[in-house]
Amino acid sequence: MFDMEPEVLERFTLYMREQSALTVMFHARVAEQMGLSATDEKCLDLAMRAEGPLTAGRIAELSGLSTGAVTGVIDRLERAGYVRRVRDPHDRRKVLVEVAVGDVDKFGAPFEKARDSLVEVLGHFDDAELQVIERYLQLQNETFRKRVIDT
Repeated sequence: MFDMEPEVLERFTLYMREQSALTVMFHARVAEQMGLSATDEKCLDLAMRAEGPLTAGRIAELSGLSTGAVTGVIDRLERAGYVRRVRDPHDRRKVLVEVAVGDVDKFGAPFEKARDSLVEVLGHFDDAELQVIERYLQLQNETFRKRVIDT
């Protein structure tokens, strides 16, 4: 680790704050179009990125929300038709949350615009630069989750 100049830290802090604000505004807009809160939309996103149905406890772990808050999120997502509760085929006592994919497809346009933006930006970098950016993002996500979300 090197001794960072205060100006460098300030510059990167401003970039990260702007990126965070843009991301929050984007997801708030998408959530509004879906008839959801931003928290509900992000929990739906977590469920959609999972490899299969999740327990409420797992959604709580991934989101950093309490299990009580996640129950409310699941209730709202279920009422809106985005998820359904299903019995775990391996343990009938457990309830899993499964995404109702068909209902979500119509909201893909904003995410396509975001993906197109990412493709455009990444096109400005060569393979070596992309490896550094990827390493930075992985470390940033891992450290942020460990120090801020999982505390």
